[in-house]
Amino acid sequence: MPPVIRMIVSRLAPSLLLVLAVVVLNFALVHTAPGDPVETIAGASGGMSEELKAELRADYGLDKPLPVQLGVYLSRVVQLDLGHSYFFNLPVTDLIAERVPATLLLVISSVLCAFLIGTGLGVLAARKPNGLLSQAITVLSLVGFAAPVFWTGLMLMLTFGAWWPILPVSDMQSIDGPYGGIAGVLDVLWHLVLPMVTLSMVYLAQYSRLARASMLEVMSADFIRTARAKGLADGVVLYKHALRNAILPVVTILGLQFGNVLAGAILVETVFNWPGLGRLAFESVLRRDYPTILGVLLLSAVVVLVMNLLTDLCYRLVDPRIQKR
Repeated sequence: MPPVIRMIVSRLAPSLLLVLAVVVLNFALVHTAPGDPVETIAGASGGMSEELKAELRADYGLDKPLPVQLGVYLSRVVQLDLGHSYFFNLPVTDLIAERVPATLLLVISSVLCAFLIGTGLGVLAARKPNGLLSQAITVLSLVGFAAPVFWTGLMLMLTFGAWWPILPVSDMQSIDGPYGGIAGVLDVLWHLVLPMVTLSMVYLAQYSRLARASMLEVMSADFIRTARAKGLADGVVLYKHALRNAILPVVTILGLQFGNVLAGAILVETVFNWPGLGRLAFESVLRRDYPTILGVLLLSAVVVLVMNLLTDLCYRLVDPRIQKR
């Protein structure tokens, strides 16, 4: 069996057990939190009789003991049935499938932007650690890391929506179109600029600092001095020899922080009214929509596990020392 397939198979059983633990923990936390879905629905509808409330609790299974509700939910999850939304009155799988593309667009573009630009800035800062450019990148990284995501989003909205109104600050598309073709794609990308920059700022700062520190460590290694002694050009030494080894910690953080990026997407999507999973989760929490909350949390856990696995696979591609393990 190839090493890659063997690694995937060995990770499968622990991953399934971890998903099960996450499902049980999320279910317990959500159902023991303050608030009642039926009372929330009653308040949104302007009032409801006690008989109708009891009927709704029976329809949703909320009148049963918590262990029984957990057993019913687990049996549905095994069948890939995430239940029915209390508030939206739609299957949770349909709601998630509708919102996933927007979140994927935002998260993937933000992660790629942060990874590429952050790593590039870190490499530039490492070439002359005491130079003016390195100090400027360090200050930029510290500011980007310290600023809260929602504050950055609000500042960008004020700057490019009020003081210098050149970028859209809300929604994913213009109200009056266009909705298809190249013009529609460009309109979506134009709306993506501010949310993407907001979400990528803090992670760009982390990748920049980590890449700089890793590059400085690698540049002092013996094989780098050997490469320079052979007369290799600085660009070859820097990008072919040093960067390939220095990028490993950055790849690790990229995979491990994917869950944090999803959490940050909740704030960004709320600030910019971006129609993704983050906003769906925020609305579901406010409305005590248990099935939708649990569905989003389950998907997030699965995505984090998959990203960790992909990180290990990337390690095997980048580092030849572990390709045959």
